[in-house]
Amino acid sequence: MSTTPNVLFVCVHNAGRSQMAAAFLVYLAGDRIEVRSAGSAPAESVNPAAVQAMAEVGIDISRQSPKILTPDAVESSDVVITMGCGDTCPVFPGVSYRDWTLDDPAGQGVDAVRPIRDEIRARVEALIAELLPE
Repeated sequence: MSTTPNVLFVCVHNAGRSQMAAAFLVYLAGDRIEVRSAGSAPAESVNPAAVQAMAEVGIDISRQSPKILTPDAVESSDVVITMGCGDTCPVFPGVSYRDWTLDDPAGQGVDAVRPIRDEIRARVEALIAELLPE
């Protein structure tokens, strides 16, 4: 692993779970971890309920946009986390792959997205503790 760990969050549409996870990692770890997110079939825009749920905890993801998943993004990552969407990533030696099984916020209201957001935050906090041991 490089001096600064590099994490890639992957979800099919890159519009909800992966965007929230990336935002929490940036918010909580700052520049101590490089963060990216992408999807195999990116949506047109980030899920408005995800934007609202994150705004409630003081994190603005309204200007984020879904991005396409590339083999280069996977290969240059230390940790690749899929968000329970059944996405498959190219496999490269030396990359740690994880799958976080999370409910899909697509088409859900903010009330349904809040518990997903809170679960993502807890998992991101555990990831930070693992990647940046004190």
